[in-house]
Amino acid sequence: MAVLWVMSAIGLLVVAPLVVALASYVIRPARECARYADDILAHGLGITAAVEPVPALVTTRELAGSVTQNAVAYVGALRRLVSKP
Repeated sequence: MAVLWVMSAIGLLVVAPLVVALASYVIRPARECARYADDILAHGLGITAAVEPVPALVTTRELAGSVTQNAVAYVGALRRLVSKP
């Protein structure tokens, strides 16, 4: 019976604090990783919002091309009007 008491005392006074100390070495970096993950998520959402209008650039490029074609046609028509006496 005395051995049971001694082993229980050793378990409470030595093993339990050791387990808590070792757990803190694991829990602290895990919490830090969670904070980093939250930070990455926040910045990722910010980047997503910043690049959301990028597909509209395709439409802008097509419209700029049509404006260029129309401007060339307009300048050609003006040249024909000006060069006729």
